[in-house]
Amino acid sequence: MTRRFNGTIDVDARDSTPDWEPYLQPVAPEGAPNVLYIVLDDVGFSAMEPWGGLIETPNIRRLAERGLTYTNWHTTALCSPTRSSLLTGRNHTTNGMACIAEATVGFPNGNGHIPFECATIAEVLGERGWNTYMLGKWHLCPSDEMNLASTKRNWPVGRGFERYYGFLGGETNQWYPDLVYDNHPVEQPALPEDGYHLTTDLTDKAIEFIRDAKMITPDKPFFMYFCPGATHAPHHAPREWIDRYRGRFDEGYEAYRERVFARQKELGIFPGGAELSPLNPYAGEQSPDGKPWPPLDVVRPWDSLSDEERRLFARMAEVYAGFLSHTDHEIGRLLDHLEESGEFDNTIVVLVSDNGASGEGGPNGSVNENKFFNDIPDDIEENLRYLDELGSPATYNHYPVGWAWAFNTPFKMWKRYNFEGGVADPLLVSWPAGIAASGELRHQFLHATDIVPTIYDILDVELPGTVKGYPQVPLEGVSFRSTFESDDVPTPKESAFFSMLGSRAVWHKGWKAVTVHPTIAGWGAFDQDRWELYHTDADPTESRDLAAEHPVKLQEMIGHWFHLAGMYHGLPLVDATAAEVLSDPTRPQVAPPRGKYVYYPGTAEVPESAAVNVRNRDYAIAVETHIDTSDAQGVLFSHGARFGGHALYVKDGRLHYVYNFVGSNVQTVVGDEPVPTGDVVLSAAFVKDGDGMPTTGTLSLYIDDRKVGEGAITTQPGNFSLVGEGLNVGQDPASPVTEDYPGASPFAFTGGTIKAAIVDVSGEPFVDLEKEATAMMARE
Repeated sequence: MTRRFNGTIDVDARDSTPDWEPYLQPVAPEGAPNVLYIVLDDVGFSAMEPWGGLIETPNIRRLAERGLTYTNWHTTALCSPTRSSLLTGRNHTTNGMACIAEATVGFPNGNGHIPFECATIAEVLGERGWNTYMLGKWHLCPSDEMNLASTKRNWPVGRGFERYYGFLGGETNQWYPDLVYDNHPVEQPALPEDGYHLTTDLTDKAIEFIRDAKMITPDKPFFMYFCPGATHAPHHAPREWIDRYRGRFDEGYEAYRERVFARQKELGIFPGGAELSPLNPYAGEQSPDGKPWPPLDVVRPWDSLSDEERRLFARMAEVYAGFLSHTDHEIGRLLDHLEESGEFDNTIVVLVSDNGASGEGGPNGSVNENKFFNDIPDDIEENLRYLDELGSPATYNHYPVGWAWAFNTPFKMWKRYNFEGGVADPLLVSWPAGIAASGELRHQFLHATDIVPTIYDILDVELPGTVKGYPQVPLEGVSFRSTFESDDVPTPKESAFFSMLGSRAVWHKGWKAVTVHPTIAGWGAFDQDRWELYHTDADPTESRDLAAEHPVKLQEMIGHWFHLAGMYHGLPLVDATAAEVLSDPTRPQVAPPRGKYVYYPGTAEVPESAAVNVRNRDYAIAVETHIDTSDAQGVLFSHGARFGGHALYVKDGRLHYVYNFVGSNVQTVVGDEPVPTGDVVLSAAFVKDGDGMPTTGTLSLYIDDRKVGEGAITTQPGNFSLVGEGLNVGQDPASPVTEDYPGASPFAFTGGTIKAAIVDVSGEPFVDLEKEATAMMARE
């Protein structure tokens, strides 16, 4: 709000009256509480202790004992959409986040840009005297804006956060993360061998941010949005945390569900008459034109697995559990700091998971997700070789879908779906200074849109009519502050709208209607969807479909879905296949593709989404150098990491090129002549030998225009890494493309200088959109 100057101005300042009021910083009300969001990723309903889970989370349990555990809170089924609602109090489609930020469409409901008319809570509280901090996963700007050439309007510092430290995309390597500090990428402060892990780093920074301001203004409150990458894939955790769970999941996912459901009934989370949902309830469904239910979303029964598969799958669950417990430990460090500094009691802590447990591991799980993205099946024998390295920097792993089903007990389905397994998620609220009740359950139906209105209600903040000059869309959630008093208080909410990748649902006054429609399957024919009907007040696990018994009620609910879709910009619906999503020719690009790209040393890493595309085409990499000594060595050019990538480097006086095919086949071509001193162009050129997939061809090495080496290689059909390490000149930082480097990463080039690296792709590309798109969508 602009304040009017009320002083007087004369020729001489001695005769003028100052007025500082228009220029003062905003000041929060005396005694205003801090607000801490802790947003976990893909955790699922029943992994953690307060919801009956068997994974040890003592610090999250500590929050539950000093706060309220909600058992009927709902998300949007995917990361970006839920996070947009958590920050704005509006529905995901109102926010332009109908899907993840990488899957934008040119319509108001799914363009990937939260309108400035939907201000974030950081924007609102920052203007009222709160410091605002964000740590971890953002995932709220489209791919074309996640680079240094793009506008930063949709980065955290563009949406109200004064300070940011984390990663912009949907996931990152926990050992070698893609870090951004405020508005620029930075290298991680240490390496895994020195004890580095991203969650620990984020916690250190969170404590640092709080201390930095509290040392100066001890009474100024803060809003912190703390979003570790846990437990989204890849599942990475220190070995000692993983080994705590050795043997605990050997009975399999069906047994886990039985044990957890019994605990949930004992705790009062579900009534005694609630039922456990069945295995694969929709595996036999078909589209109107005969398409099968996606194999990705079918669980293999535990008793159908071989002994080796059981060993592998159990270890994958142990890794996930260790990852979650390690995250709980780091949350505990943050809570301990609040306790020790006297801030905990007057801090409103909201802890959630952004959607159900992830089914993207498919029936068999993976030790390197990049295989799946490249349409290359995991091999059980190869996976078993990595059994003892799961969770380490040597793997990029994800558990099989059976564990997603288990960690969503007692619900069916998982992330992406609007059945309860995708949208019923953990919520804790702790505020010792303001909530008299503690250690109690709450069963009221609530939604992600309701968090912001509740915080505003507690803080006595009214959403202004305009924020930063933009007229505001009214809040679409409701405050649930009334539920702090008792579990007997009725839910303040009447309706909730759900739509994700073709899966639809609506909740209204205790009833829920949901479509039997798979996600990213391309079924279409929405007018022929089969709807199921549940009375969730009496049947919270969606076990008894009442559609046939109550056809009038079902039609009423379907009509209500369309009514809400009109209110919240829910149309058009998109259930496109991954290839169709990726090949959208109308989607913006930061720069149009060109035939030649020039890259320089000493610059920020270029993300793969903004880098040259060498997939399935001829390409040449030429590096202009001046070699000072015959001992020159190091990386000239690199793109990717140990799970897929390529690099050109000098070692032992010879030119080397390596192509790492999805981490399984490290193909190296070595020059047969020494690299001379002086001005020299060092090159690698690939010529494909056909249009088969994966693409094969000949890689030739050159010193100036003289061929010095040649070898046959096979290249990946899809991305090296969708949100992982990008392109560098003069080094290969973080996870190296090859272990052939004589020293530790980044094996920076020494003994000469690099002027530039030129990548020529002027030949016609052959791009398999199905492979690329399957890669992108499977990640989420």
